[in-house]
Amino acid sequence: MEASPRIVRAMRSSDAGQRGFAFAAAGHAARLNGELTPELYAALRAEGSGGVADHPIRDTLRFVPFRKLPPWFKRRWVLVTVRNKLESWWPRFGETVEDVGRVLRRRS
Repeated sequence: MEASPRIVRAMRSSDAGQRGFAFAAAGHAARLNGELTPELYAALRAEGSGGVADHPIRDTLRFVPFRKLPPWFKRRWVLVTVRNKLESWWPRFGETVEDVGRVLRRRS
């Protein structure tokens, strides 16, 4: 990917706006190319989740095939997938417990 060195350089900028655009560009590169360069993976990993790199990391996990991800991103993919599944099950579990409670109260 030809733009990778420029994106990585912009990620290191002191200007917050330019950094934001650089991380967005990394997310777009993951969407368009289905992979990133090792330098971009390293920059995303160094920034970590929860900040300006959160959405680009999610884009990478969504649009880059699992087999092409480096080990840290594979572990992150597993973590995010399990967490999303548990978050989708939790409300249904709570409703099921409430339904069982209602049925038991009716029987008493």
